[in-house]
This record gives sequence, C-alpha cells and structure tokens, in this order.
Amino acid sequence: MIIRRARFDHPDAVKLNDEVQAEYAERYGDEGDATVLAATDFDPPNGVYLIAYDEFDRPVATGGWRSRDRNEEGNEDGDAELKRLFVVAEMRGRGLARRILAALEEDARAAGRVRMVLETGTKQPEAVALYTSSGYEPCAKFGYYRHHADSLCFAKRL
Repeated sequence: MIIRRARFDHPDAVKLNDEVQAEYAERYGDEGDATVLAATDFDPPNGVYLIAYDEFDRPVATGGWRSRDRNEEGNEDGDAELKRLFVVAEMRGRGLARRILAALEEDARAAGRVRMVLETGTKQPEAVALYTSSGYEPCAKFGYYRHHADSLCFAKRL
C-alpha cells in the first residue's frame, strides 16, 4: 500500500467519501453524515487528508484530521478531530485502517495537537473495536451528533 496526502476535494477523496456516506446511510437509515466539512479543513498545518492506494493505484482507504479548539460543540483546545476513516469493503481486515490511524495521529502530534477525538456510532462496531484497541477511551460527546442517542465519542492523548 502507498499512502499519499491529498486534498479532501481530490477526485479519489470524493469517490471514497461518497462510498462511506452510502455505508452510513445504509447502516443508520438516513442521508449519511451531515457534519459540514470543507476541503480547507484538512489543509496543513491545520489538518491532513490521506488516501491509501493498492498495487494497481486504486484508492482503497482514506482518513483525515482537522484542528478543533474549544467551541460550542464541545471540543477542547488542542483537539485534532478524526474524520472519514474508511476502508473499502474488499480491503478490510488487512490493517489499513490501523495504518492510516497511526499516520494521522503522528501527523496531528507533529502539528502540535494534544488530543485526537472522534465521533462514531453504535451501528459501527468494527470502528469501535479499532478505536478502543488503539487506546481510545469514551469521552464527553462533542460535534454535530452530540445530542443523538446513536453517537459515541472517543479521545486519545497524543
């Protein structure tokens, strides 16, 4: 696998984002994640967006982080928010999500962020298992879905 930095509006990022949104919609019976994201949210030094490519140069996994500081949605100063960590179905179980997660944590740490936070949901048990096995612990709810019953929030000190 080759992991490359990309903009969130890169065609491969858009393709994978459409796939993850379709999966969210299927799992939750809605339109997908309504969190507002802009391509500039992931521009260094305030974030990064990564895409993993297979040996045929097909985009197969993705993820990013964006800077978040204390706000009305429950973030704290120094937060790096994990967004759109996703692996296409046929490539799951190969450690790609774990590799991207580690790369994102390292990048956020190097950018001076002190805590990685993420929001997932009760209908994503694979994600919860990945995060808890990677040292993430439940935290106070934050973000767009902080008032939703299916929302689960986790954090890890960087």
